[in-house]
Amino acid sequence: MSYDLSNILVVGISTRALFDLEKDNELFEKDGVEKYINYELENVDNTLRPGTGFRLVKNILALNSGLKKKLVEVIILSRNNAVTSLRITQSIEYHGLDITRSAWTGGEEISRYLSPYKVDLFLSANEHDVQEAIDAGFAAARIYKFGKFTPVTKIDKQLIKIAFDGDAVIFSDESEKIYKEKGLEAFIEHERENAKKPMPEGPFASLLKSISVVQSEFKDKDRPCPIRTALITARSSPAHERIIRTLAAWGVMINEVHFMGGVSKHEVLEAFRADIFFDDQDVHCRPASDVVPTAKVPYKRI
Repeated sequence: MSYDLSNILVVGISTRALFDLEKDNELFEKDGVEKYINYELENVDNTLRPGTGFRLVKNILALNSGLKKKLVEVIILSRNNAVTSLRITQSIEYHGLDITRSAWTGGEEISRYLSPYKVDLFLSANEHDVQEAIDAGFAAARIYKFGKFTPVTKIDKQLIKIAFDGDAVIFSDESEKIYKEKGLEAFIEHERENAKKPMPEGPFASLLKSISVVQSEFKDKDRPCPIRTALITARSSPAHERIIRTLAAWGVMINEVHFMGGVSKHEVLEAFRADIFFDDQDVHCRPASDVVPTAKVPYKRI
């Protein structure tokens, strides 16, 4: 019987999101693919340092610890040539990551393989690949480079903390467009009038629901749920009501909700100690990336 990925939370991640390959990428862009491949082959035994997405991957794989059936799977999805995979796989083994599946497309589009691998979340440092994934209907985000946080630190033992923005991430950008085009008063009036109408799903709604399913696996078990989620949004009262009603309609419980009302999010994120934060705006992602691993969710192209 073949291995079924359809009932598992699958995270697809690029090599540059998992490991610190910024200098290697600079070499590729400057000198081309042949010199890049030769460099990787010459440095096969030089273990790669963790990248921005490493902490999330390490912690999320710990979900499978002590379980007969896996809850999550992490798969490497890379545009690299398979020849360069040797250094990656050796670094994976060195860091003790349970990652055995990978795809090396030799420069071809990654997005076409997200469905066959049943990917719930795709993380990459490549803006084009992330945009293609979002356009194809998958939860995807572009990893920011290291900020000031310690990349390897596992702050909360066996506890994964994932933080989301609301509009244009968990929910659609419908309301955000009204705010941008017509201003705050029009936005508030729109949310008042539609308070009891569930918001349309955004690109990360399906991921949030999948995480909720994983969380339910720990209900009534001796082992406490190792995933904690937070919604950290610029909304405030009275625009908060529609969010609460929408989550209830979806049957999704978020552990923490912070209605920031325009206050900078980075200090709350640092206090929450997120393994990753997803937002759609650079104005929030830049300061957040100084304190926690951060990834930007692009808008879907029409």
